[in-house]
Amino acid sequence: MKTYAVEQAVRAQKALRDAAGLGPEMFPIQAFVGMISDEIEELRSQGKTDAEIASLIAANSNIEITASEIAENYASPEDRHQPHG
Repeated sequence: MKTYAVEQAVRAQKALRDAAGLGPEMFPIQAFVGMISDEIEELRSQGKTDAEIASLIAANSNIEITASEIAENYASPEDRHQPHG
């Protein structure tokens, strides 16, 4: 099974969107937090708080998110691993 690093996938998507004349893809907060819920789960298991996770996100991007937004939009493992269809 082929796999690709997220950085490479984002780079390819950006090139395709640029070629198509589209702006950057925007994610509503629920989709963004859902996307990073695996990482949130792991960081929580290492003792990090949602406030610390929000600070880490803010320090490494221009995304402003609060601990309560993380808590409200976190996708549980059961929600993340639902079969599609």
